[in-house]
Amino acid sequence: MLGKLDWSAIPLDQPIPMITSGAVVLAILGVLAWVVVRGHLPYVWKEWITSVDHKRIGVMYTLLAMVMLLRGFADAIMIFFVAMPFMIGLMNLVVPLQLGVRDVAFPTLNSVGFWLTATGALLVNISLVVGEFARTGWLPFPPLSELTYSPGVGVDYYLWSIEISGAGTLVAGINLVTTVLKIRTKGMNYLRMPMFCWTTLATNLLIVAAFPILTATLAMLILDRYLGFHFFTNEAGGNMMMFMNLIWAWGHPEVYILVLPAFGIFSEVVSTFSGKSLFGYRSMVLATMAICIISFMVWLHHFFTMGAGPDVNAIFGRRLDRRSARGAARRLPAAQQSVPDRTLSQCDHRRGAVRRVCRIHLLVSEGIRFPAA
Repeated sequence: MLGKLDWSAIPLDQPIPMITSGAVVLAILGVLAWVVVRGHLPYVWKEWITSVDHKRIGVMYTLLAMVMLLRGFADAIMIFFVAMPFMIGLMNLVVPLQLGVRDVAFPTLNSVGFWLTATGALLVNISLVVGEFARTGWLPFPPLSELTYSPGVGVDYYLWSIEISGAGTLVAGINLVTTVLKIRTKGMNYLRMPMFCWTTLATNLLIVAAFPILTATLAMLILDRYLGFHFFTNEAGGNMMMFMNLIWAWGHPEVYILVLPAFGIFSEVVSTFSGKSLFGYRSMVLATMAICIISFMVWLHHFFTMGAGPDVNAIFGRRLDRRSARGAARRLPAAQQSVPDRTLSQCDHRRGAVRRVCRIHLLVSEGIRFPAA
């Protein structure tokens, strides 16, 4: 990819991918031929491919999600090309109708966002035949994703497909936030909006805040691979742990981006089919927006195993086995005899339990083993 691909990237000696890809190509060509022969091409072009109607774009998002679901149950594909398109498609389809407006705030931008997402999905599917897909898991952690350990095109496919589809998701998020905040029907104030509109607002505020982090992080990894930068290497001032920091600053809000619309769906379905108004509407609105804010504070629990240091771990590592921590604290005097006082003095300005946890972490970082209880 980008100068790395040649004819050897096509697996002509492997019958299974060649036969499968050939069948898919023939099926696509057959559908296109049927559309042309039956005279449906003008209708498909005008009413679907170039449409800016929010309902049609919502249907296309949902169809893309279903196609990618059939493509395979694989980590990154399920998150970026099944769950995300399905939720965005549902929001496109329903939210303008619930708000009583004709369309989203920026209809043309809505179409652009969908086709960017579809382009990213196309790159993923091309990687099935031409070249390879990333073998780094659903998040391309360095150093495995760096050029030294992944010289092939797999990581490049991953990076470009996620960059392109991520731009489409960001565009959709901006669009839906503006729609909910600015173009509600006359008389519909915020506390009269359906619950699904509130969860849509919270979800897309998270998208607007989190997806630029993902875009910038993957762009830095692209610069590492293509131009020899050292953002996430162990030499020339790089730090691979910074990738962990940035990717989870996006990754954990992503969990709530996916689950908040589901909360709204449950609320609407139960309320509608029970024939009763939603109990605790205001408290649910408050809880939804609280989740939107607090979800940006929880990515730090991913740091516990990355050597973040005693300060961070003492605050965000409270899920440690307390009995083990108390036991280590009791055995602290025996262990600290092997460490210079100046090392442990770094914890002296702290108090109580935080000081004890700080000293335990410093001892562990020095390679000291605590004596058995």
